Amino acid sequence: MNLNKTVLVLAISAVILMGCSEDDKDESLIDGTQNAASGINDASTQGFKNGSGLSGSEMNNSGMYPNAGIGPEFSDPNNPLSKSTIYFMLDSSQIQDDFVPVIAAHAQYLLGHSGQRITLQGHGDERGSREYNIALGEQRAKSIASMLKVQGVTDGQLDVVSYGEEKPASFGHDEASWELNRRVELIYQGK
Repeated sequence: MNLNKTVLVLAISAVILMGCSEDDKDESLIDGTQNAASGINDASTQGFKNGSGLSGSEMNNSGMYPNAGIGPEFSDPNNPLSKSTIYFMLDSSQIQDDFVPVIAAHAQYLLGHSGQRITLQGHGDERGSREYNIALGEQRAKSIASMLKVQGVTDGQLDVVSYGEEKPASFGHDEASWELNRRVELIYQGK
């Protein structure tokens, strides 16, 4: 009888542990969106005044869109140009499919405004060495620069810089914060 109870306890424990598996994918990272139901709360989205999570369409801490001074399309949340942050998976510089239209919209804008320059600021989360995160931030920014160039944007319109882990969007030490810090910010310069 004792053996049956032990087997039953082990079986129940196995089922519970399988539900906590790290192999479960966070679908919010795959589709480029995140919301309160998926674990990001106001405390971990301190860089996002409107709590938009990982959508890439965010206001900065002052309640303004980072590139709003360039034109009204940059502050229209329905326009892909309002999305100025591209997020990446852990240890990756591959652009996720959800951000391809955003990058294409910025490419079209830059093609139509040849005097406009953009700085691609690469970032990483706090894990890994400082040197590794600088290199990864640079790879992320360069991957976006390559995509913009394929669409006709000139080298003269692009600046690439990496801050690694030095300028976090969120100062937490958990996955929700790290997701916000694995990014490239697209910052337009004055003409």
